[in-house]
Amino acid sequence: MAGHSKWANIQHRKGRQDAARSKLFSKLSREITVAAKVGDSDPEKNPRLRLAVKEAKSNSLPRDVIERAISKAVGADAETLEEIRYEGYGPHGVALIVEAMTDNRNRTASRIRTIFSKSGGNLAETGAVSFMFERMGEIVFSLEACGSEEVLEAAIEAGADDVESLPEGHYIYTEARDLSSVSKSMEELVGEAESTKIVWRPVTVAELGLEEARHVVKLIELLEDEDDVQTVTSNIEMPEEILESI
Repeated sequence: MAGHSKWANIQHRKGRQDAARSKLFSKLSREITVAAKVGDSDPEKNPRLRLAVKEAKSNSLPRDVIERAISKAVGADAETLEEIRYEGYGPHGVALIVEAMTDNRNRTASRIRTIFSKSGGNLAETGAVSFMFERMGEIVFSLEACGSEEVLEAAIEAGADDVESLPEGHYIYTEARDLSSVSKSMEELVGEAESTKIVWRPVTVAELGLEEARHVVKLIELLEDEDDVQTVTSNIEMPEEILESI
């Protein structure tokens, strides 16, 4: 029985991992489709699409899936998706920005409002929390790819605005409009990045204890599990020991 239970646990965990991977692939595909729809369907002529394809490849999205996502943006049967940003407060006053892509605005708004409400938070008007964040380009390199001094020198030469070397990797930040050019320069100097995308970077943070952080993380997980949601960003800040506990 012990062996069977262990196998069942492994299968359950693998199932959750597969589901998470499938959801990630869906989000990456939607970003490619929308990027191709609002700009040119050629990545070389469309910076947003080029970055979307690059991010998809870094997450191992198959080439044929990328091509299908681009084709959904053109032609008579082009997929109609609308980009929407929701802002709100989670438990303990944490600020949250939720970005979604949907073919039904009312459905998505209702689901996100319900998740906030049931988790002790509330949706707010557009602009209510976004002033606590900066819209930035983010480029991530692994620690194995380069050292702190090397990445700092490359970032300065490429025209980046800021660099953070953390246990998870080197994070380079730049103006959103400069992300494509800075990314190209960085990769010529350092090598291929692990991730290249536009993010919301908090400038005002909320420091929480363990139990408070658990409440907020639960809300973030529920939002990320919603099919229409692309990204969820909070201004939560936790000490390393609390993060590891969660």
